[in-house]
Amino acid sequence: MAKISEMTETAFDGVNFPYVPPKELAISETLTLHREAACDLDPVTFEVIRHNLWNINEEHGATIQRISGSPVAIYALDLNPSILTEDAEFVYFGPYMQYMSGVADTQVKWILENRSDNPGIREGDMFLANDPWVGAAHQMDVMLICPVFWEGELFCWVTNCLHMYDIGGITPGSFCPAARNAFDEGILIPPVKIIENNEIRRDIEEMYLRSSRKPDMVALDFRAQLAGNVTARDRILQLIRRYGAPTVKGVMKRIIDNGEKAFLDKLRRLPDGTWRDRSYIECAAPGDRQVYPVFLTLHKRGERLIFENEGTSPQVGGINGTYSGWRGSIMVAINQLLCWDQYFSVGGALRHVEFNATPGTLNCANFPASVSTATVQAMEISLYPTYNVISKMIYADPDMRRDIMCIGGTSQWPSTIFRGVDQWGEAYGYILIDPIGGAIGAFSDHDGISTGGQSRTPICKLPNIEHTEQRFPMLFLYRKEMINSGGAGKYRGGLSAESCFIPHNTDVIVQDTLSSGNAVPTSTGMMGGYPGAVNVYRFKKNSDVLKRHKAKRMVGDISELAGEDVTLGLRQQNFEQNPDDVYAVTWSAAGGFGNPVERDPALVQLDLDRGAVSADIARAIYGVAVDGAGRVDDEATKALRHKLCRDRLAAHKRAKPPPVKGETLFQVTDTIELRRDGGKAVFCCAHCQTSLGPAAENYKEHCLTEEHEISEAVPLAGDPRRYVDAEPVFRQFFCPGCGALIENEVAHRGEPALRDIAIAVGTG
Repeated sequence: MAKISEMTETAFDGVNFPYVPPKELAISETLTLHREAACDLDPVTFEVIRHNLWNINEEHGATIQRISGSPVAIYALDLNPSILTEDAEFVYFGPYMQYMSGVADTQVKWILENRSDNPGIREGDMFLANDPWVGAAHQMDVMLICPVFWEGELFCWVTNCLHMYDIGGITPGSFCPAARNAFDEGILIPPVKIIENNEIRRDIEEMYLRSSRKPDMVALDFRAQLAGNVTARDRILQLIRRYGAPTVKGVMKRIIDNGEKAFLDKLRRLPDGTWRDRSYIECAAPGDRQVYPVFLTLHKRGERLIFENEGTSPQVGGINGTYSGWRGSIMVAINQLLCWDQYFSVGGALRHVEFNATPGTLNCANFPASVSTATVQAMEISLYPTYNVISKMIYADPDMRRDIMCIGGTSQWPSTIFRGVDQWGEAYGYILIDPIGGAIGAFSDHDGISTGGQSRTPICKLPNIEHTEQRFPMLFLYRKEMINSGGAGKYRGGLSAESCFIPHNTDVIVQDTLSSGNAVPTSTGMMGGYPGAVNVYRFKKNSDVLKRHKAKRMVGDISELAGEDVTLGLRQQNFEQNPDDVYAVTWSAAGGFGNPVERDPALVQLDLDRGAVSADIARAIYGVAVDGAGRVDDEATKALRHKLCRDRLAAHKRAKPPPVKGETLFQVTDTIELRRDGGKAVFCCAHCQTSLGPAAENYKEHCLTEEHEISEAVPLAGDPRRYVDAEPVFRQFFCPGCGALIENEVAHRGEPALRDIAIAVGTG
């Protein structure tokens, strides 16, 4: 298949998207771009305008929240604003749902190429778009794109994106788990001019709203987007009037140039090489029990990073996303791990990044694939493995090592899509937002953050239970963090949580599930760290919960209730929850970092005291001995950990390879060194320097290998056969010299070991 970077089509024909902008944009001769940028900026002026631009972008997002009033905007923060230069380089994007801005730049370039002649781009215009094959994540993420003019020249762009309640499709809310293709989903709108000469075009707005079951709410959200763009546009014009257009443009260009310099400084400290990750999506359509592989490859070649998805499953069913979502997802991790010091400015870094996807794959699907569920599946499975590959790349530099972050919670979102008639007799439809509570993955030197939110939405917050109960006909029985959910490791991943509720003041709630990561963990650990917990749906029919309430007996866990346990499918539609039916949703937790048996026993004691880890898991996974009083026995722990390594070596009965005595080139991971031995580069154990094979080979093939059931690594996993026919396994690789854990991977039984690291020796 042709890669994205090899494609040249730019005309809209409904198929040949994604759009790949040419090096030189072909725009109308009637449109003049403002190019004059001051170079002699004094530091104070630069900092004042730089921070002003950031605050303009933040005010842009806050304006949308205040006017919308939607839970989507207020609690899920499912929006993001951006500022771009006249030729569509990012100056800033916002700290909300970052992947929404992932292709704002290429979409603006598409507008410059395809709308500057007809219908034209003029002062007072704005363009509305939600076509995932042009620039949206999925159809519900609607973008409003505003050119900013100064003295007749196009000075810059401000844009925003906001998730809409409903824009059509076969399922209320427009998440369509059973969609066969895009024609079963919401309306597709390539960029259209909806604001002209500062007036809303009624014909376009009415066309846009016609497909929605909630036109009044969508109309209000559209006006919130409009107000956000107007606010940002007016603030930028005020800056220009005060400081002059060349000065403001000069600051914009320097922000991008500074970001480029900082990015290149980091790349120059790192070796060339290739890093890979493999993950999986389950259940492409209702009743499907298959598992679909997703690959991510990162090549570093000098001053360039190249991302590829070759090997990913072909597009299938309703689990797909487009190039827009794939690129935007990867940009989140680039921003957080490589550009965190640039204040959400990635424009400079993007000058040195290639997104080389394979069209027709499930995360770069061709039209007309079903893509409405992209954000909770294809995009999450594109985003979170990026943390792994970038983290392994930057580990070679001791300073950048501190920036490593493991995969966080909700690496697949367990959607609960509910609808019905609410407590006021009005129709409603929504999605449970609680999984945004997420969890932050472990770091290279400390634990992750339990229910710490979404790393892709840094300012997100878990909605207040009372606010949800106020808006919807439901009563929460509890919401609690889940013991043993965080991925084990030298540093533990953050815990996830479970929300449990029943209908309240309504006869029935109609539910759909939409999930993956319930059988195969997707929050995998790193460098010996274990995966975080999987997603779990628990449903109990005809329970005794109402009797308990009458008796004033609280419910601490759904398992305490009598009733019929029902296993829900991962894309089960239109099942009813009656007032005595109890529904609990656990979302996936975060991955751990490093070998769990290297965790400080004092930290395990804290975990035990805080209810983060149980005594049996402390012993089985962390190798920590706990007495009957729940206290860690340090001496017994040392003996137990020593015995675990000794028994492992004895069980494999393999000759011990000699240690590598040559000079250390650099530390590849927390468990692997690269050394020079007799003129050849060799991987070796970081603990005992036992050879793990030549750098030209897969180090895993030189390790002791064991396979275990997923539940041995993820205590909350249960039996994967509830959901899938595949046999997922937790595979571990140990040093043949000392028995230390080198790395883990989640795989299907019989799959070859993933070559996750390939160093180009002699570089860096």
